[in-house]
Amino acid sequence: MSPQPQAAVGAPLSRVEGRLKVTGKALYAAEHEVDGAVHAVIVDASVGRGRITSIDTRDAEAHPGVLRVLHHRNAPKLPYRDNSGSNNPPGRRLRVFQDDRVLFHGQPVAVVVATTLEAAQHGASLVEVSYEAEQPSTDFTEAEPGDPTNYARGDAEAGLRSSAVRLDLTYKLARNHHNPMEPHATIARWDGRKLTVWDKTQWVVGTQTELSTVFDLPMDSVRVISPFVGGAFGSGLRCWPHVVVAALAARETGRPVKLVLSRRQMYFGTGFRPSYEYRLRLGSDRRGRLSAAVHDIDAETSSYEAFTEAVLPAGQMLYSMPNVSQAYRTVPLDVNTPIWMRGPGFATASFVIESAMDELAHKLGIDPIELRRRNEPAEDESSGLPFSTRRLRECYTVGAREFGWHRRSPRPRSRREGDWLIGLGMAAGVYDTARNTAKARVRLDADGTAVVEAASSDMGPGTYTSQTQVAADALGLTMRTVTFRLGDSLYPPTPPHGGSQTMASVGSAVLDGCDKVRRQAITLAIEDRESPLYGAEADDIVVRGGRLHVKNNPTRGETYRTLLARNNRTHLESLGSFTGPSGSQRHSFYAYNATFAEVAVDVTLGLVRVRRMLGVYDAGRIISPKLAESQAIGGIVGGIGTALLEHTVTDHRDGRIVNANLADYLVPVNADVPEVRAIYLDGEDREADPLGVKGLGEVVHVGVAPAIANAVHNATGRRIRQLPITAEALL
Repeated sequence: MSPQPQAAVGAPLSRVEGRLKVTGKALYAAEHEVDGAVHAVIVDASVGRGRITSIDTRDAEAHPGVLRVLHHRNAPKLPYRDNSGSNNPPGRRLRVFQDDRVLFHGQPVAVVVATTLEAAQHGASLVEVSYEAEQPSTDFTEAEPGDPTNYARGDAEAGLRSSAVRLDLTYKLARNHHNPMEPHATIARWDGRKLTVWDKTQWVVGTQTELSTVFDLPMDSVRVISPFVGGAFGSGLRCWPHVVVAALAARETGRPVKLVLSRRQMYFGTGFRPSYEYRLRLGSDRRGRLSAAVHDIDAETSSYEAFTEAVLPAGQMLYSMPNVSQAYRTVPLDVNTPIWMRGPGFATASFVIESAMDELAHKLGIDPIELRRRNEPAEDESSGLPFSTRRLRECYTVGAREFGWHRRSPRPRSRREGDWLIGLGMAAGVYDTARNTAKARVRLDADGTAVVEAASSDMGPGTYTSQTQVAADALGLTMRTVTFRLGDSLYPPTPPHGGSQTMASVGSAVLDGCDKVRRQAITLAIEDRESPLYGAEADDIVVRGGRLHVKNNPTRGETYRTLLARNNRTHLESLGSFTGPSGSQRHSFYAYNATFAEVAVDVTLGLVRVRRMLGVYDAGRIISPKLAESQAIGGIVGGIGTALLEHTVTDHRDGRIVNANLADYLVPVNADVPEVRAIYLDGEDREADPLGVKGLGEVVHVGVAPAIANAVHNATGRRIRQLPITAEALL
């Protein structure tokens, strides 16, 4: 068929849900009005490891308004039946209130349910728990790592020995917490054997599956509702213990239960980006051609689950080199389980690899961009596959020109403004182009409006808007006549809203469903003797503004409304689908960036101020430029936090997180954010998906921290190999 006119896709449109958010009408997890709801507050373990020896709930139960106190001695045993679709396989999850074991500081050991939040909070403070405490293992540097996951090509050790230039560098990256604006919250209600939860989640299907597993319910007996998510950055990618606690408390009390984690509880009630120790040995010839790399990576995980993320791929494919060896080990600790955080795996690897590349460039006296150009691969050397698109060279060229890279002096400490040393740095970034199976239901009504439904989430990138843009163009409607609905497990299933896969996966399913409905309408018209389009070729018909017409003869046509009314049709409907990548991929799929930073460092105090940043992205087709700009700003701001501020601190005596609040865990504020600019290269990747998109949410974060670190070196001559970069490290 003729390609549809594209009026919405590519236009810098404002968010369709924006008015709801700024007027307070958008309902987040804890804000839904559920009749008869009571409140629950979790009691957290005050030791980092051990057993509960006694639990005294008498004072709490006697407090006015308290309805019930649940803990391992009176809570029913939950079946946790096997379900291969669960987002956390049986036997490896934290089973709340099922035994007396304490596995980490802050683990839920009881929950108080009361008629008011104040009564529940005070009741929780009255619960007395005694422990047989053990010394927790929370010090990453002293714990024993597990068996490694290995990758190798060539002979990396021999390659290093024969290299003319060698670097042996060790990097340390602090644990980071997500700290979204909206706290994690759940409202749970039972209707007989059917469970409904209003939850803050990035994956309604995953939470649905987990609850069906824990409570031994059929999938269709669990409904998860999450229309708005107030930021998450990965923290909502699994069903956390508090969700199970809320559902259990609701079942045991016979009342709907609302449970909201405090800011402090979010530091151990949900996950985090794990800390890393990453040793990289790098070899090259004197012209900077890389010959070998050995990556030794240790990452923290919990003692009861093995969390891993994609730290290895960047070291295998970003630069050309014949010899690579990697060993990735998890280090089990008495902590809660980590989870993915923006740019997962790739952001960690990029700090190490891109800092090392800058150090190598400085040692060889080669411009950092030129060094990267000399090591551009012709194909993905980890798989032997051609890249679907790879425009990293163009990212370098555009970024250098727009940022004024030619003004950078390769000699550190060569530019000074009063007490401030000024430096420029850059880094490359890469992120996997993820796509997975998704479905979307599309209905075109007789009044010429359409409704599109998918179970996806929207934690802030603008899913409502971007999916409406795709649907509007595919159906030939205006934006205001299309309604996109999400965040309900009753809608067709979609993959997790993370890993930059929503636009490619859900968007492709929406496109497919809308194309099917448009074709239904075209077929109806060309077979209807009363239609002006009767007998026309289907391939010659397009739809614009709700009106079908022959492409080269706009006067010959009719509206959806007229067509459906004449044929006594209340609606047309179809289920769109996207199957994700095929089993035998023909290409290697990634998005890329070049990130540039200018910093100022106070020569006396060691304070670092980022003055300006630029990101240039090869990210395929841009559906919504205005949303893409927001994505880049958010990713860069997050990268500033990773580079200079964010660091979770643990008291290793008992596993307590010392800075579990936004006063002591520092995140960027307006004063920390400089001039930020984003440039997206025109293009698309039709090999990746029907829309030609690559995803934006992760790649805009990857490479920010090393660009800042490299700028700090250019300013000061000091090479900092740990994150965050603190004033103490620079003095």
